Amino acid sequence: MNNKEGNNRGNGARPTSSRPSSNKPKPAMQKRAQGPKKVKTIVKVADTTDKVEKKPNQAPKRPKVKDEIRLNKYISNSGACSRRDADIYIQSGTVKVNGIPVTEMGYMVKPGDVVNFDGSVLTPEKKVYILLNKPKNFTTALDEGQEFRNVLELVKGSTTAKIAAVGRMDKNTTGLLLFTNDTDMIRKFTLPSQKSSKIYQVSLDKNLKFEDLEKINKGLVLDGHRVFVEDVSYIEGESKSEIGLKLRSSNVKVVRAIFEHFSYDVLRIDRVSFAGLTKKNLPRGNWRLLTDQEIINLKNV
Repeated sequence: MNNKEGNNRGNGARPTSSRPSSNKPKPAMQKRAQGPKKVKTIVKVADTTDKVEKKPNQAPKRPKVKDEIRLNKYISNSGACSRRDADIYIQSGTVKVNGIPVTEMGYMVKPGDVVNFDGSVLTPEKKVYILLNKPKNFTTALDEGQEFRNVLELVKGSTTAKIAAVGRMDKNTTGLLLFTNDTDMIRKFTLPSQKSSKIYQVSLDKNLKFEDLEKINKGLVLDGHRVFVEDVSYIEGESKSEIGLKLRSSNVKVVRAIFEHFSYDVLRIDRVSFAGLTKKNLPRGNWRLLTDQEIINLKNV
């Protein structure tokens, strides 16, 4: 041991060769402990907690249940009324679900729920659509006595659902007649603004004058209402008393009134097309169920 080292120890100083200088950088581990990522994560968790605490009374999102159906559609499916009218009943508080009045628009009915509509328990029915080629001497009216039979006799046994005819037909009118328990569709095809075309073959007591045919083609006013005719023509290969008429109205009375306006007596009216449906493979007096595609087409016209 030299004197220098002895002096250093005597003075309480530590040897400089055994430890690193205090001017060297700090260990890298201290840097990792202060990394910003961990702080960010803590802030995000705190923010989420704050959001939950701001809405303590918020109800959890109701899980979707299979086969749920809107309340207004449920009522319509039962045949009680249309969806639009069902909304009015719901708003008025006369509809109950499981004994509790429901006024919420868009309320979803679950399988097993009991729906009470205006004092009666409803049972929804599957929608059915039946096309009939109506013969003569059957009527859609229920107030014509017992002389003529009702058209419902012709589709008896086709379904257990409570169906009704779309539009009216008198005893002398033949051709296509649609039946359904879809009240929305019945309403749709009876509105004056509906846009589907119907084609009628009309038999007159005499030949239709060409000038009268032209006047009909331009449209006319009946009882203060404008009637728009899409097309009118003589039927090829027939006498000029056999006329084809295309218009949007499903009211057969309008067809009769058009020709009577020009002093022609209508002997027979046969509806050969209804909103794209035809009598193909459907003999007079027979009926058939519509296909899925035909139902889609009817809903989109």
